[in-house]
Parts: sequence; C-alpha cells; structure tokens
Amino acid sequence: MIDIKQLREAPDRVRQALGRRRRADLDKRLDDILRDDQDWRRLVQHTEKLKADLNKASAEVARLKRAKEDAGPAMTGLKDLSDSIKAGDAELREYEARIQDQLLQIPNVPLPDVPDGDAASNKIVGEWGKPTKLSFNAKPHWELGASLGILDLERGAKVSGSGFPMFIGSGAKLVRALITFMLDIHTTEHGYVEIAPPLLVNRASAQGTGQLPDLENNMYVTEDGLYLVPTAEVPVTNVHRDEVLAAAELPKTYCAYTPCFRREAGAAGKDTRGILRVHQFDKVEIVRLCRPDDSPAEHETILRHAQVILERLELPYRTVALSTGDMGFSSAKTYDLEAWAAGVGAWLEVSSASTFTDFQARRANIRYRPRPDAKPEFVHTLNASGVALPRTLIALLENNQQADGSVRIPKALVPYFGRDRITPQAS
Repeated sequence: MIDIKQLREAPDRVRQALGRRRRADLDKRLDDILRDDQDWRRLVQHTEKLKADLNKASAEVARLKRAKEDAGPAMTGLKDLSDSIKAGDAELREYEARIQDQLLQIPNVPLPDVPDGDAASNKIVGEWGKPTKLSFNAKPHWELGASLGILDLERGAKVSGSGFPMFIGSGAKLVRALITFMLDIHTTEHGYVEIAPPLLVNRASAQGTGQLPDLENNMYVTEDGLYLVPTAEVPVTNVHRDEVLAAAELPKTYCAYTPCFRREAGAAGKDTRGILRVHQFDKVEIVRLCRPDDSPAEHETILRHAQVILERLELPYRTVALSTGDMGFSSAKTYDLEAWAAGVGAWLEVSSASTFTDFQARRANIRYRPRPDAKPEFVHTLNASGVALPRTLIALLENNQQADGSVRIPKALVPYFGRDRITPQAS
C-alpha cells in the first residue's frame, strides 16, 4: 500500500511516478482518494471542535448543578452535541474504510531505475551459459514425458481437469528430488529458515501481500472464505503480520516449498501444450524482510540465490529487468530469470525476484524498531521463486535429452534422484 502521507504532501510526484505504470485508471483513483482524504480531514477538525464544545458544555452543566440552578437547557444542548459527535465519528469511520479500500487498489510505485514501457521494453541485464543446441531434432517435454512414462497429462485431466498435470514413476521422483535439492541449498548454503506453511490463507493474508483485491479472480477460494495459496510468498510473508521486530532480528530469511494454485483467468488458449501453463504447480519460494536501507543489496542477494539453483542444474538462463508496465501489482522492481528450453525453442520464466519496498509491510503491518526507544517503522519485503518447477523441469528435460530418447540428470541432482539418467526402461 502506498503511503497516504506522501500522496497528501506531494500528489504530483506520486501521480507522475505511478503514471509510469501505464494504467489509465490510476489518475481517477488518486483523485478520489485525495478528495475523500480532504473531506475526512475537514470532518476531523469539525468533530474535534464539537468534542471541545462538549467538554465546555459538560463543565457548564456541572457548574449549574452545583449552584442548584436550572441545568435543563444546558443538558439538552449537551445531548445534541453528543449525538452530533457520534454521527461525526460514524462518518469518519465510513471515510476511513472507503479510503483504505481505495488505497488497496493502487499499485506500488516503481523504483527510479525500472525501465519505462511495456513488456517490449524489458531489458536483458545478464546471461549465463549458451542456449543448448542438439545434434538431432529436439522433442518438446510433453513428447519426452509420454515416451519416458513420467508425465500423464490425460489422466491428470481426467482426475481434475486440464491444467492439473500428473507425474508418474521417475517423473514424481524427479519432482521430489528437485524440491529437496533446492530446499537444501537455500537452508544449508544461503541461510534461510525452512517453513512448511498452511496451504489455505485468510483474506487478511492474501490482502497483505497484494493478491487481493488485484488478483482475486485468479485465486481459488473455499466456501468459508479461505484462499488456496497461489505462491508460498503469501503465508510466509504474513508470518510476521501485525508484529514489531527488533532491528537485530533483521534480515528475516525464510524458504518454503508449496504446491501453488492459480486459475490463470484470461489465459485460455495460451501456452496450453504440456505443462507450460497450469493451474497447480510446485515451487520453492525464498522471502526476506529487512531494514529499508538494506533492501537494494538484499534484492541482489535474493536474485543471486535463485540464480545459483539454475547454475547448479546446468540450465542456461538470462536475467531480465522488467519494465514498469510488465511488473506485478505489488512490486517496486522485478528481475525475471528465464531458462532456455531446447524442445520448445524458447526462454521460459522460471523465477521472479522482486523488492516491494514497504508496500506489503504497510498492508500487513509488519514493522521493526530501529532502536529500543525508537518509533516502529515498516520493514521492506522481498521474495523470489527459488525456483518454480514446471518450467524448470521443462528446461531440464528438453536440454538434457539424448539421441537414444533418454534424459541425462545434472550432476548436482544425481545424489537426490539416485541415478544419472531417465530411460524408458527405468521409468
């Protein structure tokens, strides 16, 4: 959530910064907030004056009673003031609720170094490895999965519907190996504390990270108002919702594996082959909470931790700085990591590493005390996919396919998987 004080004090600056988001609705939304905020402040002043008048009237009633004089008219005036104050307080609460609701619909302000424009303006800022070139016609992962007997899309669709893949035999083992491999690196080498969070979250948690209201149509919700997690970012970031941390505790660093559930509303017909776009997928997420001054360095750190996973898996990748028009609602700056997949001949997004400045912390009320006697301030939050399995798995299978139809397992993953390749006979 943006800081309403900044909007109030420098509306043109905030308007200009948010204008880089390339959203036509934001000017009107900001106008509505500023108008309601101005009305709220006028009402606050009026109500405070009434309360001062009430104190004076109460003192006058007490004086009249002590003097045994007629206090009837004064008491009538006292009741009128009290009723006006109650009405004013109720109206203030209505204004505050409306302003809060409006603020929840305003995206984060992009950092100054984020490229302007839409997705075409994204910038490649780093590359590792070279796109895999095979000496034979590369198969896409859905053909490899079928021939190896490790991916059964038809039965997954029979059980749940399209977009719910089913991994079989060595496929299921490979998924489990990748998850354990990533968690081990993040906990033993990168210093993250592992969390096994709930897979259902309440509205306050989804709102705290910015999924609500912006992405509500993309989430699965139960009858009792709980949401299936679209990413472990939601429960993990909310671990410290409504808490005040000590400065010495920061940074807080967590990692978690969860299945993730997304409707992918509006994506019908796009990337529908194989597991390029699915409703359920596995992902390891890394989350950091830090002091505001440390967040630029923390962003580079969390990005590097995601990059390490891809390098250990021997997957060529590139680092892309997203433009203002392509970033997520809550992000102030995002890097995407895109791995090369030889079978589909494309760069596939396998991780997003984002800094949210104090946007999520303000929504979730996560604060820290810079000094023991200091007023609490909002932390900065960051997260990255560390990494997401569907497309990482696609790249691993397609890049490591062999002419005989088998798939080589990267050296770092062999201890987790138990052998160095998958063959149709072994699956």
